[in-house]
Amino acid sequence: MTLEVQFKIKNDPYLYRYLREHSYWYKQLNRNPFTIKQLEQEVKKHYKLTTADKINHIKNSLDMVCTLMDVLN
Repeated sequence: MTLEVQFKIKNDPYLYRYLREHSYWYKQLNRNPFTIKQLEQEVKKHYKLTTADKINHIKNSLDMVCTLMDVLN
C-alpha cells in the first residue's frame, strides 16, 4: 500500500473504521492503490454520507419541525 493511501486512511476516521471492519480491502489496496476511490464510495454509502442522504436527512428534520409546529398551534 502506498504512503499516500495510508495517509488518506489515517486522516479520515470513516475510512479507518470501515477498513478495520472490512479487512478484505487491505488486500485490494495492496494490489491496486487506485481502488481507494471505490473504497471511498463504499464508505459514503455505508455511513450515509452521500449528498442524497444529507438532503434526505434535512428533509426529514424539516418535516419533523413542521409537524411539531402543527401540534403546538
